Amino acid sequence: MEFATFADRAAAIESESADLETVELVAALLDDAEGSLDVVARFVQGRVFPANDGTKLDIGPALCYEALAKAAGPNVTSGDIESRLATVGEIGGVAEALDLGGQRGLAAFGGGNDDDTLTVERVDAELRSLAAAAGSGSTDTKLDTLFGLFNRCEPTEARFLARLVLGDMRIGVGEGAVRDGIAAAFDVSTEAVERALQVSNDCGLVAETARDGGESGLNDIRLAVGRPVKAMLAQAGTALDALDAWERAAVETKFDGARVQVHYDGETVRLFSRNLEDVTDPLPEIVRTVERALDVPAILDGEVVAIDGDGSPRPFQDVLRRFRRKHDIQATREDVTVELRAFDCLHADGADLLDAPFVDRHDRLRTVFDGEISTIRLTDAPEEIADLEASALAAGHEGIMLKDPASAYTPGNRGKNWLKRKPDVETLDVIVTGAEWGEGRRANLLGTFLLSVRDGEEYRTIGKVATGITDEKLEELHERLDPYVRSESGTEVEIEPAIVFEVGYEEIQRSPTYSSGYALRFPRFVSVREDKDPDDAEDLERVERLVE
Repeated sequence: MEFATFADRAAAIESESADLETVELVAALLDDAEGSLDVVARFVQGRVFPANDGTKLDIGPALCYEALAKAAGPNVTSGDIESRLATVGEIGGVAEALDLGGQRGLAAFGGGNDDDTLTVERVDAELRSLAAAAGSGSTDTKLDTLFGLFNRCEPTEARFLARLVLGDMRIGVGEGAVRDGIAAAFDVSTEAVERALQVSNDCGLVAETARDGGESGLNDIRLAVGRPVKAMLAQAGTALDALDAWERAAVETKFDGARVQVHYDGETVRLFSRNLEDVTDPLPEIVRTVERALDVPAILDGEVVAIDGDGSPRPFQDVLRRFRRKHDIQATREDVTVELRAFDCLHADGADLLDAPFVDRHDRLRTVFDGEISTIRLTDAPEEIADLEASALAAGHEGIMLKDPASAYTPGNRGKNWLKRKPDVETLDVIVTGAEWGEGRRANLLGTFLLSVRDGEEYRTIGKVATGITDEKLEELHERLDPYVRSESGTEVEIEPAIVFEVGYEEIQRSPTYSSGYALRFPRFVSVREDKDPDDAEDLERVERLVE
């Protein structure tokens, strides 16, 4: 499929406000994609890589602006792009309005390719090569690649290429619309598509299977060791919530660690973070633990925790120091000791266990994994749950988890089958969408951060945070956020939604000041959630439930 055709169809989808009609347009696009189906199924969501692949383009707004300016000609600068962005409001509209392609010819790619027609396959290949660029000179390589792509774009193509590069298509198509579009395009049930997406985490694979193999083909898609799936998620709840819903609850300790999905194929161990990044290399002792404790192929869910010499837990931030470490791992290991606490089993010795009840999966975990496993207690007594919670807190843990003993494992689902209890200061995981320059000795750093929650495809502001941040941490946050700066106006900075903060608060109040309609009272910075993407952060519906 030509990229121009894809862009025109994406524009038609963007202009449609009704959900049913949007699904019909997505279905028609997928049906017409032919050999480009797997790429089109990802591109329409703003994805370059399958959801089970943690690879990122790692292109910040600044580099995208520079590439656009270069393609627009010698009289356009990155500053001009930022100025236009402040007026237009989003990068696609800016790219579409530029006079791109003025430097086409041999110089654009350094070669004599006479065919300037962009296809979705060519764009996919170029973006993948861009993501693979690393080391000295990689920034220049990425800039040249982006310039070459933009230089070949017509206006509508530029609009959607710029959005794709920054991972924000803004056409109202998420996983649900693609799921329903696949079902409609290839005459299969939504349930079969949903199930295949859960176990593969790859909409391109599912779309091709639905087209070529129908419903029976979808039913044959299974979990694969080495191919991560989304983690099942929990929402906040109480013991009474749990017992009212299930009559009895499985209670286990809530560890203050980082989620990890363990894959062992019988020979090799791979570890994946909550956002599906491969974190095997920074955690060699976890790899050795798994090699010793497993003797059959398996997929486990668990938590990596940092511990002191006496075995007591250390803060979550210490765990993240290990996850982020790429060099001198041995030195960091000596400073931060980590261990694995397994609590679920998704697959064991060739058998998928997603549909098995939680208590059965936990029993299977105990039979296959000879390592540290969470202890569960089944109870229907609120008093016993309170005692278990008090014991967990006294031991230095975050609190407890309450799980429906009969519940299946539903990847990516934040339903009511898992509830988390954290009785200390309430926190929210929110997205940084803006900032203000500091004052005094902090004048050269971003000092106050604008916080937002998700509302469908949009972000709604809910407050600002500036407290709880040391000078050292502020410098680190400035460096972390600087690549995502979109534009500046006076002391205010707009930031690409990419970084998630955990923020504590006293209460949530209704407020006309912020676009969510709510404001956090006495917010304070807790941490950067390196293990979460914006899609994992809180949404407006969750905030409304908390207020109620």
